[in-house]
Amino acid sequence: MIELIKNTKIDFMGKRKYAFILSGILLVIGVIALFQISRGEANLGIDFAGGTAVQVKFSKPVSVHEVRRALEGAGLREMDIQDFPAVNKVLVRVKGKQETLGNISNLIIDALTGKFADASPVIDSTTEIGPKVGSRLKHDALIAALFATFGILIYIAFRFQWRFSIGATIATFHDVLAVLGIFFVLGKEINLILVSALLIVAGYSLTDTVVVFDRIRENMRAALKDRTDVIVNRSLNEVLSRTAITSMTTLFASLALLLLGGEVIHDFALAITIGILVGTYSSWFVASPTVLLISGGKNPFKKS
Repeated sequence: MIELIKNTKIDFMGKRKYAFILSGILLVIGVIALFQISRGEANLGIDFAGGTAVQVKFSKPVSVHEVRRALEGAGLREMDIQDFPAVNKVLVRVKGKQETLGNISNLIIDALTGKFADASPVIDSTTEIGPKVGSRLKHDALIAALFATFGILIYIAFRFQWRFSIGATIATFHDVLAVLGIFFVLGKEINLILVSALLIVAGYSLTDTVVVFDRIRENMRAALKDRTDVIVNRSLNEVLSRTAITSMTTLFASLALLLLGGEVIHDFALAITIGILVGTYSSWFVASPTVLLISGGKNPFKKS
């Protein structure tokens, strides 16, 4: 692989105290966000908070932007709109209390008929999600995240060593909670799309961490007489170019989705973009220092 960054001697471990402070702040925000979400005190999507989803079919293509303007003019605010241009359909998902859900369909079709009379809008399907279903979806999403993390723990323990397993797991939790906390602070909607993005972030973080751990393990076995923090620093500098290239190329793709993908996938792309940045940071300043901390500054491959 092309080395964009050569012969670096960055003291990553020397900066770990500052990194731990930053990571501690991110983790606190993430835990608060998780607590507030569990209480329903966050900007929850209809997947978790309940609401209604109405699919409208048109006789010809319509602009999603115009659909949004028409619905906002009818008084709807908290909604997601998904376009299906191949079949001239639009899916409108609106958050609302149980007693107000029945009126949403009529409100949507009346607003769209007034705006797009020549496109003959008709309701294709209507789905209502009550608070009990939303609560179950929140529970299932949490279970999915825990199972994914548990799988990561087993894989890393088998692939490397238990110290590396703990470091990778902490880094993965750190990245997921950091993205969740940032979304909570920004007031973004918490929904199943975000859960999907968080699982992708967890996978990306793991992949990046495994590459770093692989080099650390090789150098620890080859340089048993060197100080462990020196070995970790050397390893991080050796894979710095690879990590930078991987992160930048992935970041270009997520930024393209974020800037050009439209409103439908904006939050998904934003979560992935933040996750790439946080995941790269955590491989350097969370996962590796954690292994060093757990090892007590000793080389785990050196026989005492």
